[in-house]
Amino acid sequence: MSRYEDKEAAVRRLLDTPHPPVPRDLALRAAERGARRLHHARRVRRALWVLGAVAVLAFVVWASTAHPWEVPPAETTPPVEGW
Repeated sequence: MSRYEDKEAAVRRLLDTPHPPVPRDLALRAAERGARRLHHARRVRRALWVLGAVAVLAFVVWASTAHPWEVPPAETTPPVEGW
């Protein structure tokens, strides 16, 4: 027998055995779990959007008070020449 025939025979033996019982409420539990995961993902997405909006607002407030685009004043005076 080839490897393909061995695998096929093994699959046929598995399919010929009786299938294990499935709980009656399996679909209901799966649907409830999926709904919980969707609600959790939605909450996380909303929290990230709020956090991003707060970060943008904080940056705008900081930039409007600090004026980072302006050149800072010189810390030392230029040397005095011509005296």
